[in-house]
Amino acid sequence: MDIGATVVPVLEALSDSPVDLGKVRVVADWVQYRENFRDVVDLRPILHTPVARGPAEAVPVPMGTREDDVEIAVDVRRSGDVPLRELAADRLRERSDHVVIEDWGRGSESCIWDFNALYWSALELWEKASGQGYEQALPGGESDARNSDAARDLVDELFAVWDRLAAARALPDELYVVELGVGNGGQAKVFLDTLRERDRERGTAYYRRLHYLMCDYSQHVLDLARETVAEHLDHVSAFALDAVRPLTALGFLQFKVFLVYVSNVYDNLPTDEVAHLGGRTYCVETRAYLPADAAAELADLLSTGVDELPDLVHKLLRLGPTLLPEAVPDRVPDVDSAVEFWRRTWAALRLEERYVPLAGLDTYALSDPTFGPGSAETVLGGELLGPLLQSGADLRMHVSNGAVTSFVESLKLLHPYGTLVCHDLFVTEVEGYRTHFRGPGKYDGSVVNWVNGPLLAHVGRRHGFDIRYERFRHRSGGNIVTMSAQVGD
Repeated sequence: MDIGATVVPVLEALSDSPVDLGKVRVVADWVQYRENFRDVVDLRPILHTPVARGPAEAVPVPMGTREDDVEIAVDVRRSGDVPLRELAADRLRERSDHVVIEDWGRGSESCIWDFNALYWSALELWEKASGQGYEQALPGGESDARNSDAARDLVDELFAVWDRLAAARALPDELYVVELGVGNGGQAKVFLDTLRERDRERGTAYYRRLHYLMCDYSQHVLDLARETVAEHLDHVSAFALDAVRPLTALGFLQFKVFLVYVSNVYDNLPTDEVAHLGGRTYCVETRAYLPADAAAELADLLSTGVDELPDLVHKLLRLGPTLLPEAVPDRVPDVDSAVEFWRRTWAALRLEERYVPLAGLDTYALSDPTFGPGSAETVLGGELLGPLLQSGADLRMHVSNGAVTSFVESLKLLHPYGTLVCHDLFVTEVEGYRTHFRGPGKYDGSVVNWVNGPLLAHVGRRHGFDIRYERFRHRSGGNIVTMSAQVGD
């Protein structure tokens, strides 16, 4: 890429504006997701004081900090196809033509996660409209979780643990395995087929004692998974649950599970972003909107005004496409029309961003105090972010709030000799956040983000677990990383 051709037109637009050039940050990202929430050029205000949502709180300003006013971000991948100088100049002017869907708030609170939840709860309708299953939207068209070689390695490691416990007469009568995010059941079938085959070869009778718990947010997905593993149903139970809160449904299994298996789930859970810029710490706040041209098209589709769109979008998210026609039959006459509105709104949806200073990391909670039983123990303080955020040059990174909470609660399920195995898009070094765009991006109807691996490792060690990352062994290329967690010595 010719970085000069990307940055120079933006600098020219800045020079023609009243902006103080000494207080502007310009960042260039290669936004690899074909569908995402960003425009080619985005403007992000950098606030100097917190937004008042209660009693005013003072934010200490360390000596030597840089007081920037605004950040301009350019998507290098798409910048060659647009009049960049004109587009940057337009962003620098006050904009009032796009349709705002929500108020400013932390990333994990955005309505994009309501869209994400709607996708999984009404997946059957989306798949019918798109003509393809959700797994086809993944890079490569399927999950690495189905890999038979990976399943064999996992089963053999599990058998090694069970053999040692059996020799010591310490193996429980019931052997529990939990899978979070079962997809269509393909991974479960590969695992169960492999375990049964290896058990017969070895004559150990572990399969007879096995209880495999398939867990997913979507009942539709669970129904498909049950059909896929039909020959193993005597050993399988299905639970509809939110992966962020596994203990709400699985609390009865604390310290009993020998394997918690997670594949491509953490990258689909709500997350904030935080940043350390010029010596100060910020939370990245977002606000969803529809560009003016897309909003006009949606308004024509529904025979309504653009000013009614936010209310209709929130009705869709609250009621779903099945009930929306009953609420607004004059705008949305049937379910197919509701699904079309849903899909086109999702395709058009964008996010504005701004940086809001944090009074201190100890005032920020990594996890929500309402999460599940034993939640008081699950709440993690923002001070855990300090070693990562303040590790050198300016940095912006995900907090992976949902993933962190799910991870900590899942660790509580593990038997002392149990293992958590997760395949996902992990950033494994802090520097990875300085060199690549890490989301959010859009899959077919859901959100995808990379997961903050250094933070999960830090949290895991604080809970007494050894955390290890390695590239997925059984496929060359790709970005999937395997994380494993076991009780430390």
